[in-house]
Amino acid sequence: MLNIKKRLKKKLKDMLKSDTAINCISSLIYWYTRVVYYTSSWQIKGRENPVKLWEAGKDFILIGWHGRALMLPAFRDYRFPLNALVSLHNDGRMIAGVLQKYGLGTIGGSSNNNARGAALGLMTSLQNDTSICIIPDGPRGPRMHLSISPLYYAKKTGKPIIGMTYSTKRCKIIESAWDKMMVPYPFNKGICCFSKPFYIPADATDEELEQYRQTIENELNKLNYDADKKMGITPTKPGSEIKNKNDRPKTNKGN
Repeated sequence: MLNIKKRLKKKLKDMLKSDTAINCISSLIYWYTRVVYYTSSWQIKGRENPVKLWEAGKDFILIGWHGRALMLPAFRDYRFPLNALVSLHNDGRMIAGVLQKYGLGTIGGSSNNNARGAALGLMTSLQNDTSICIIPDGPRGPRMHLSISPLYYAKKTGKPIIGMTYSTKRCKIIESAWDKMMVPYPFNKGICCFSKPFYIPADATDEELEQYRQTIENELNKLNYDADKKMGITPTKPGSEIKNKNDRPKTNKGN
């Protein structure tokens, strides 16, 4: 009996890895987020920040926390292109399917898989005046801690970083998940917030980059906290420790 259960479990995992299953799950997520978006009343704060840049023919680096990534594509401005960094694993393939259904471009890779290819794709996108989106506390956290990678792209290209988050009155917070993922319910009331643009000087030292990193992290966490409080829910707190110490600048190596 134990062997039968193991075989069935393996068979189910294999089925979920298939292109058909991934496409079906992506479609379900896409339509669920569409229903939530169009049946809910949303207050949008700071939307003029990305729109002004787009309308001026300028692009930027959009960031948002992993736990608030589910609804972010629903707020996109269809007039302007955007390429998002996604993992090459199964979860990333599902996310890529959702993003593509929203008309977003995808760049495959992460710090652990195809990092060089992902970096090249992101830089190429910015050089071609197409904005990019990075989830800077993914794929494993710690939650709501900003990795240094968006700042490197901002430093090299002169493009600004803009943070984005959302919250709703009625939702499910997946407490067992490392990112405390928020799943909003339909027929809801919510708020979506954009930060001001943050520019990183081309001659910024590693120590200065860390100061900018902390400032942007604090701003995005404040937006998240204020949004949750406004919606009357308990604010999600950042993870308690920095697990990936290699993702912080250690010494001043100049440019």
